[in-house]
Amino acid sequence: MTRAAAGIPPILLGLVALWFATDLDFGSLTNPGPGLWPIVVSVLLIIAGILIIVEARQDTEGLTRGAITVVIAAVSLAVYAYLFELTGFEIPTVLLLVLWLKAFGREPWLVTGIVSVVATAAAYALFILGLGVPLPHLLVI
Repeated sequence: MTRAAAGIPPILLGLVALWFATDLDFGSLTNPGPGLWPIVVSVLLIIAGILIIVEARQDTEGLTRGAITVVIAAVSLAVYAYLFELTGFEIPTVLLLVLWLKAFGREPWLVTGIVSVVATAAAYALFILGLGVPLPHLLVI
């Protein structure tokens, strides 16, 4: 059962990526557009997930803590992507890091808080200030 469940995240990720990739121009094989590779990778993810489910054996162990952690991590990334567009870069990044450090890493609150804020500030400095990547963000520096 666990191996079959492992096929669900790539299928879901592939479907979401395919949905977003359809907004991009596909182009043609001789003149590819920006949507060609995202669509190809999305379809490959979906196929890989289906193959995992098809090849899963019935005699595998039940759903374990590790498998649940993977599902929670995948769902948290989907929520992060949604909140990223809705509220900007800073808040969802801090929240995701707090979840992962505290729940998955079992770090103390002090370490979780410091690492979450410093890592978010470093990513902000690198991508928004340093490289000028036009990410949605709340802070204007």
